[in-house]
Amino acid sequence: MNQNEKIKALTEQFYQEMVDTRRYLHQYPEVSYKEFETTKVIKSKLDDLGIFYESPLETGCVGIIEGEKKSDRVVALRTDIDALAMDEEGDFKQEFFSRNKGAAHCCGHDAHTANLLGAAQILSEMKDKIEGIVLLVFQPGEEKLPGGGKLLCDTGFLQSKKVNAIYGIHTSPSHKPGTVATKAGPLMASPDEIEIEIIGKGGHAARAHEAVDPIVIASQFINAAQTIVSRSIDPTEQAVVTIGRIEGGTAHNIIPESVKMWGTVRTFSTETKGLIENRLNTLLKGITESAGAGFDLVYRRGYPAVINSEREAKLVLESAKQLFGDEAAIELEKPSMAGEDFAFYQEHFPGAFFFVGSGSEETESTYVWHHPKYNVDDRFFLTAAPLMVKLGLEG
Repeated sequence: MNQNEKIKALTEQFYQEMVDTRRYLHQYPEVSYKEFETTKVIKSKLDDLGIFYESPLETGCVGIIEGEKKSDRVVALRTDIDALAMDEEGDFKQEFFSRNKGAAHCCGHDAHTANLLGAAQILSEMKDKIEGIVLLVFQPGEEKLPGGGKLLCDTGFLQSKKVNAIYGIHTSPSHKPGTVATKAGPLMASPDEIEIEIIGKGGHAARAHEAVDPIVIASQFINAAQTIVSRSIDPTEQAVVTIGRIEGGTAHNIIPESVKMWGTVRTFSTETKGLIENRLNTLLKGITESAGAGFDLVYRRGYPAVINSEREAKLVLESAKQLFGDEAAIELEKPSMAGEDFAFYQEHFPGAFFFVGSGSEETESTYVWHHPKYNVDDRFFLTAAPLMVKLGLEG
């Protein structure tokens, strides 16, 4: 039995345990930076495997597997462990539905965590094949700024371990089980958050001329903001400006004092990011001044863009081919406008982020990330775990 065959055989052996772990974590989700019980589960399983770990942050941990082949080589395998602040829906998941109201694993982090724990089991069985050290990064807070990836990098822990390369994984409802998708270069956008308040003058709806209507002003701004990408950004650059939430007013016949809006800006370059921030300010200033209103804009810069190193991205695809055949590896043509705090690691180390297919109609798992009916096809583990192990051994 060659090494690839052994990895896949061990995956089959531990497959049901990965499924069971994922379903347990799914029932007890914890939101960003509050993953205390999740961390206990992770540490307990690492203890059972005899894997030493350190805790640079309050939640999460980093497992350390030392191979029998001594070397300066250090490869890190990263997963995220937090859930979203939302409630879930869906018939297929009823047997392992979230029991924690206001928290749900509707982005697949429960599967990511179970998968890395499964990879840890396999790597523990293959210590004689490990050259140097494999780090298992169980990271908190991917879903909330400033990002657990940033906080972990700020501790200097991984830098002190002299990591040579780092790899991160994500479920993909857009791809079927058994497939792996990534690309070198830009893979995911930098997501910023914006919060805007339009400050008008309240009054009676029947005497609108005596008021300064922030709802009308907000609608003018929302429409104008959509011209930023179409008229101010180089068409060869990718960018998105979206207002996703708006609040204002209390009754049908009252003009409110103010309206609040929340949105996101997605870019790949700091120049484009800066241009959009300036245009938002300019539009808000012009539109509000012309109406006799005021405004307040809070622009929160989020995660950097995920930019995959060429060597590591190619290794992910080549490893997928070696394990599962050429048809399993999908080299993406375009990046995604979603964001990921894996980008913080890439500011320090060569690395690659990649997607593993988890979507199928029969398991109702084709809903997009953050949808209340989001689910993961269990066959995800049959591809994700072997690939993580192979990268740990050869990355």
